[in-house]
Amino acid sequence: MTRAWNTSISSSNTTTMVSERSRTRISITYAVLALLLVVLILGNILMGSSSVSAGEAVRILFSHDTATKFGKIVWDIRMPRIAAALFLGGALAVSGFLLQTFFANPIAGPYILGISSGAKFCVAVAMIFAMSRGLMTSSFMMIIAAFAGSVAVTAVILLISRRIRSMAVLIVCGVMVGYICSAITEFLVTFADDSNIVNLHNWSMGSFSAVSWDNVRTLTIAVVIGVAAAFMLSKPMTAFQMGEQYARSVGVNIRSFRIGLITLSSLLSATVTAFAGPISFVGIAVPHLIRSITGTSKPIVMVPQCFLGGAVFCLFCDLLARNLFAPTEMSISTMTAVFGAPVVIFMLLDRKARR
Repeated sequence: MTRAWNTSISSSNTTTMVSERSRTRISITYAVLALLLVVLILGNILMGSSSVSAGEAVRILFSHDTATKFGKIVWDIRMPRIAAALFLGGALAVSGFLLQTFFANPIAGPYILGISSGAKFCVAVAMIFAMSRGLMTSSFMMIIAAFAGSVAVTAVILLISRRIRSMAVLIVCGVMVGYICSAITEFLVTFADDSNIVNLHNWSMGSFSAVSWDNVRTLTIAVVIGVAAAFMLSKPMTAFQMGEQYARSVGVNIRSFRIGLITLSSLLSATVTAFAGPISFVGIAVPHLIRSITGTSKPIVMVPQCFLGGAVFCLFCDLLARNLFAPTEMSISTMTAVFGAPVVIFMLLDRKARR
């Protein structure tokens, strides 16, 4: 009896130690992500084709100077771009985590499944239609068009998933759907007559450069609503991760939950595509890295940390895209693919080794 009691105490102590270790890792991750976020924001303000000194940057930020050359560069060009990378990068990572929870597979993501390409196609069609008639495209209209494209492709993927149980085959189908949407988009952009429409090619490659303060206000509202709603779903998501039967047993309405999850994921990925074009691998790589670092997949931890991780990842990639071959600027999607694709490859090899 004494031995059993000692074993029970030992087991309890081990559980407590693991829990404390996990909380410590999560706290450290928050601190590191916050520090990286501040450093990258400062780096994006100071570095570029026209470098700004630290003292000048501080003066411009506190005085809100927009009259001087450097003031215009900081406030009219770099700050909106930083805000876009922060919010859209976070939105994309959270969207990827929601899709991974929905499909119960870490390889699922808005870019891989073709959802971003569907959103890109609808936004391109809406912009071409409006510009060819001399109409202005509003931020709200772009989000609606991107959301419609995201939902349409998601519906196609869901229909395929009902007939095909293999996640690998489903991902291949998603990639093919994405290629079809991208091919049609490129066709429309290439043969467009209006010079403004032809410039859509830069947007279709992925970029934060065209984002204005008006766009930032709109996208911030959409992203904050989407991420806040995703965080509020943390409890049912935790139950869903343990299986549908368990989720039902604790009172989760699976049908409503699934609809909410896919709607939020589509809203977040659509907002990103509407303002920055398709951005690759962030939705897969960031949740995997956060999951590996923290050692947990609990949504109450993953949602905020994925947002911070996505913001850090996109700010870092955008900083490189602007400065690596300056004055030539690379697309953000190219940089995210360079750093995100190896993470996905490692994840696939690691899963195979575990099996």
